[in-house]
Amino acid sequence: MNKRLYVDFHILQTVPPSCINRDDTGSPKTAVYGGVLRARVSSQAWKHAMRAAFAENAQLDVGKRTKKAAELVKAQILALAPELDTDKLAKKALENAGIKSDDKGTKALFFMSAAQAKALAELAVEGSADKKQYRDALKAAPSMDMALFGRMVADEPSLNYDAAAQVAHSISTHAVQNEYDYFTAVDDCQAEDNAGAGHLGTVEYNSSTLYRYATVNVMELAGQLGAAQAAETVRAFGEAFLFSMPTGKQNTFANRTLPDAVYVTLREDQPVNLCGAFERAVPRSAQGYAAPSKAALARYAQQMYSSFAEAPAQSFTVGSGLEELAPAQTAKAMLGALEKAVRDALAGNEVG
Repeated sequence: MNKRLYVDFHILQTVPPSCINRDDTGSPKTAVYGGVLRARVSSQAWKHAMRAAFAENAQLDVGKRTKKAAELVKAQILALAPELDTDKLAKKALENAGIKSDDKGTKALFFMSAAQAKALAELAVEGSADKKQYRDALKAAPSMDMALFGRMVADEPSLNYDAAAQVAHSISTHAVQNEYDYFTAVDDCQAEDNAGAGHLGTVEYNSSTLYRYATVNVMELAGQLGAAQAAETVRAFGEAFLFSMPTGKQNTFANRTLPDAVYVTLREDQPVNLCGAFERAVPRSAQGYAAPSKAALARYAQQMYSSFAEAPAQSFTVGSGLEELAPAQTAKAMLGALEKAVRDALAGNEVG
């Protein structure tokens, strides 16, 4: 029986002038890699975009990360027994589970599924005083995004979930140099003899071809959600990772693009991040950066498979330029094939 199963997602995506993820000074995030400055988008920014994409899909069971966890429990109590003191019962239910809260909410953001909020409400309405029951209710029935991204509870570590997914910081495959856009805003009601602007400003930006990587530990996911839901969740994760985009300065730059190429692998040994393909920055050329980045990725993957890592159990590609790694297909077909491959692999592993 295979005890390891990972799905790796490798994406090359070109973005035009943009500032999709800013640092504390408002500048686009960057990193030095291979001795040169790269554009960077943090993993947190892309995971937030993915969770927003999950929330837009009514068919997906997603949780809420909030300091107002008591409000979620209160809403469930109101549905069950509106005549009770719902505020008091909600806070007491969380306290019984080991989560401290006050009128401002919990001390830190708390990740909770709708099923967990309902289970706490039912215990509160029943008048249960068994703290173990409350903790068990908060441990069971995680939403799919909770299983993917994990949960840390400093007050009650027994409620923690290990994240089944890891998302890397995206970096450009080549060197970048940030630029500045000087802009003005005109006052529509200014006097006719005043030709000056009502506001002056600058915004920093760059453009790049990004290498994006994420991996899902399928066995960890199946342990939390069961085999059938795990396969569906891998597909949902893949779809969100392919098509989401952080929203920084989106109205200013309209930078929403789609990937240039996607490479997905099913591995039975360990996750393999292929960022080493770009340790030597892709040089400037008449071809741009996307085409040589595809060639570098394919070349590096084959090099790894012939030396350090086994070839993947299954591979899928979308878009042109990576056909030597796997036949290209549409994104929809790839996601369907991926879900089936994960489902078949879990069936072979006898995961319930």
